[in-house]
Amino acid sequence: METSTIKNDWLNPKEVEAEYSISKSTLAKWRMSNKHLSYSKVGKYIKYKRTDIEAFLNDNLVSAEGA
Repeated sequence: METSTIKNDWLNPKEVEAEYSISKSTLAKWRMSNKHLSYSKVGKYIKYKRTDIEAFLNDNLVSAEGA
């Protein structure tokens, strides 16, 4: 697997906020309560896997009734 692919697969909280509109403070609250999204922490660095974010969004999809 190429390094660029790995880099694109993992996002820091700022990148998650920019790409998915989930605020950094919401991500921090979820980490503290151990809910919602899995993440990786190496030292002080937090990373989220893109596939986990997209799975979370799909799992929480609310369909419009009668649409």
